[in-house]
Amino acid sequence: MSEADQSVGGTPSTVPVGHDGVRVEIDERTVPMRNGWAALGGATLLLALSAGAFIGIGLVDPVALKALLAVAGSILSILSILVYSALTIVNPGQTKVVQFFGRYIGTVRRTGLVLTPLLSSRKTVSVRVRNFETSELKVNDADGNPVNIGAIVVWQVADTARATFAVEDYANFVRVQSEAALRHVATTHPYDNADDGEATLRGSTDQVSAELAHEVAERVALAGVEIIEARISHLAYAPEIAQAMLQRQQAGAIIAAREKIVEGAVGMVETALERLERDSIVALDDERRAAMVSNLLVVLCGDSRATPIVNTGSLYS
Repeated sequence: MSEADQSVGGTPSTVPVGHDGVRVEIDERTVPMRNGWAALGGATLLLALSAGAFIGIGLVDPVALKALLAVAGSILSILSILVYSALTIVNPGQTKVVQFFGRYIGTVRRTGLVLTPLLSSRKTVSVRVRNFETSELKVNDADGNPVNIGAIVVWQVADTARATFAVEDYANFVRVQSEAALRHVATTHPYDNADDGEATLRGSTDQVSAELAHEVAERVALAGVEIIEARISHLAYAPEIAQAMLQRQQAGAIIAAREKIVEGAVGMVETALERLERDSIVALDDERRAAMVSNLLVVLCGDSRATPIVNTGSLYS
């Protein structure tokens, strides 16, 4: 016996299994059925014959014949009731899961009036496309920052047998597993400011949504459910750090703007000096050049409007 087959003390225990190894040994199959309208006509005919038999009891005299008519009428009545009870209506977008004394015998997907096996029970399972929005979850992203996140999940029942018998409540199962998958995906990506090539929750919405849909689909496959789409519907920093993160974003924007301003100012100063020297407008030594560069950078990079000061004397006095 392997280590996985043993628990503490050497007692055999059940080995935990993954999503693909869950022991659900039931799959959807088609139930034997007949045309419902023909069965309805047959049941009505049986009921009419039964009524005729009971009416005939009062028209005959022999006791034996009366007893025979009573038995025949009773049998025909019971048969008609059984046929009527086996008739069911399947609406578009719905199915009927049929059981015979607890045993699953198949699923009816054909719409309209159909006849199922006698004495069988039926449960309606919708195969319409559904969607729901998860509750707003508070999780930590890959950098440990608390964020509030929510998602919209679009899903549909694909295997009615698994949806009915593999889980207790497949709708609640999908909801809980979707929130668990959303938590896991949110913790594997940073909210923002990632390294080059790294997906973020805010900047890589399509990629994160695809990962979420794939993970939810894996988790709910055992319930016979298919995930059509999953999308992030809400994403924000938690209130306790939202202000600090806003200041960080503002600081990053200011730094980026300053870098752009300085880059442009240096280019403008360089162009001005080149034209002054090329056109021989003024001859500048190193000290005058440094003073002009300093003044131009102050004017171009300053936040407020510069107030010029006219120097009537010499630069060297």
